[in-house]
Formats: sequence, structure tokens, C-alpha cells
Amino acid sequence: MTEPRVLTVRPKPDEYAWTFGGAPPVARVAPGTVLDLTTEDCFAGRVTSERTLVSEVCEFPFLNPQTGPFWIEGAEPGDTVAVHFVSVEPSRDWAASTTVPLFGALTSTHATASLQEPLPERVWIWELDRAARLCRFTARDSELVLDLPMAPMHGTVGVAPANLEVRSALVPDAHGGNLDTPEMRAGVTCYLGVNVEGALLSLGDGHARQGEGETCGVAVECAMHTVVVVELLKGLATPWPRIESDTHLISTGSARPLEDAFRIAQLDLVQWLVRDYGFSAMDAYQYLSQAVESPLANVCDTNYTSVAKVRKEWLPGGRTTYRGLHDRLRGTAASWLA
Repeated sequence: MTEPRVLTVRPKPDEYAWTFGGAPPVARVAPGTVLDLTTEDCFAGRVTSERTLVSEVCEFPFLNPQTGPFWIEGAEPGDTVAVHFVSVEPSRDWAASTTVPLFGALTSTHATASLQEPLPERVWIWELDRAARLCRFTARDSELVLDLPMAPMHGTVGVAPANLEVRSALVPDAHGGNLDTPEMRAGVTCYLGVNVEGALLSLGDGHARQGEGETCGVAVECAMHTVVVVELLKGLATPWPRIESDTHLISTGSARPLEDAFRIAQLDLVQWLVRDYGFSAMDAYQYLSQAVESPLANVCDTNYTSVAKVRKEWLPGGRTTYRGLHDRLRGTAASWLA
């Protein structure tokens, strides 16, 4: 078996992208390439202590720096780019989380205005024990110290949007972007529909862990060392970002209001089963209504993101999705990790 090409990218502070679309590619890569990447946290590494406020060290909209974009050779509209996450590992021993005035699910926002005063701006620095795989929470208002399991993930993965659009790296939509789902972790394959020639793939916004919904708007934000394999499926469309794990098929939908994000994800999963698993639309609708899991990804971003997932073991046997690519990429990952 031919060894895959490996491209190592370690961006300098002025080499990150801040949008999906609108940024020139940093490299051209052939399908099958392994990308060995570093990514910065959503604050570009500027929030380093409890005294460092986001409002003082970061300038909106320059948040969520992205590593990339990468021009995928041969990618054209109507194709699908597959991104398999081989490993996702924090590259520092600390991470930052904050509350941001007028941002988050439990406060007034610019879109949901009220007479309520904005919540205070606060920073929590989380200690990361990478050997023990723990994230340590230290309370600001008491002596409480608690550990949570480390669960590294990427908040942002995406390609350039359709229709000549340029989208902020803070926004999730059909192109991917700031989906903020804990499903985007090592061992999964993310499928993204190609909208422009070359696709222009980027990723960033590493989280050492995040609860479903990202309620306060900020996860345990950290810099990452991430390895992915990039592949291309010609002539196979993907309308919304999809994720395949060893155990689940996972659809995403991003919109406001939240029920529209929910509907998009549920419909996309119905259509996925119709395309690849022999269901009619109505049978898939009925079956998934009894089998689906529906965690929230984010309820704080410009668009909310909902997830719909179904266990593979509950689907008809003898069938494959996306030409069996996930299983093949798992083999590539195993060789890399060996």
C-alpha cells in the first residue's frame, strides 16, 4: 500500500483565516493527503489568565482563527470532501472559558433585547492534565475544584459557502463552519458538500471539552494539534454537514429559530436513509421518529445547530454509505497511529 502524502502546517499568528470563503488557499492538496496541523483557540491565544478579558484583548469579528483554507485538487461543486479525524489533542496544559456580555443562551443578546443588564464578563482558566485526560475546573466564587473527562473536539470545520458568499468563522450553516458539536472528535469522518472549485477546507476552534448546547457560548477553548486525512468523493452531493462514526450516522442542521435547525437535521437524516439504506421517505420518517437521538450542538451562535443521529446497528445490513470510505479511512488512521 502506498504511504499517504503528509503535509505539516504550523501557522504563524498572521497566517490564520477568519472566514469561510474569501481567503486564499495556503496549500493545494491531493485527495488522500494527511494534514498534520496546529490550530489556535477561538481567542487566538490571547486570553491567558482570569484577568485577561476578551473585550480587552480580542477585536470582533477576529475570533475563531482557522487553519487553512486548503485547495482540494479535483474538488468541484456537487462533490463531497471527507475529513477523517485521526487525532485531536490539546497542545497546551491550559484552556480558557469565559462569559461574554450579550452572548450565550441564558442572557439578553443583541437579537433578544431586554431591559436586563448584560451578564458580567468573567474568565475561567482550566488546567488540562493531558496524561490523565482530565480538565480541571476551579471556581471563581468558592474553593470548589472539580475534574471533568477530557473530550477533545473541533468547533469549526467547513468549506467555502455557495453563491460567492463569505461567512464569518463564528457562523454555522450548510457549508459547515462553527457547528460546535462534540461529535466532531477523533475517529469520525465529516462529509462536506463542495460549493466552489477546490472546496477551500478550513478547521479550528478546538475544545478540550464542551457540553451539548454550549450554553454560555464558550467551551473549554484550547489550541490543538490535529491530524486529519482528506478525501474526495466525486459526483456525490452532501446537502448539510454529515458525520460518520464507528457506531452512528449523524446529520446536522443550522438555522434560527432552533426548531428549524432541528427540522433540517431530522430531514437530512431521513434523506440519507432514503439514498443509501433502501427506505422510502415515509418509512424513514416513521423509523427515525422511534430511533433517532437529537442532541443540541449550540444554542448561542448566529445560527443554532441541532444534531440527528442513528445507530448503525439498527440499520439494514449489507449496505454501505459514502462508498465505504469511513472504514477505509479508519485503516489509514490506524497505520498513522501505529
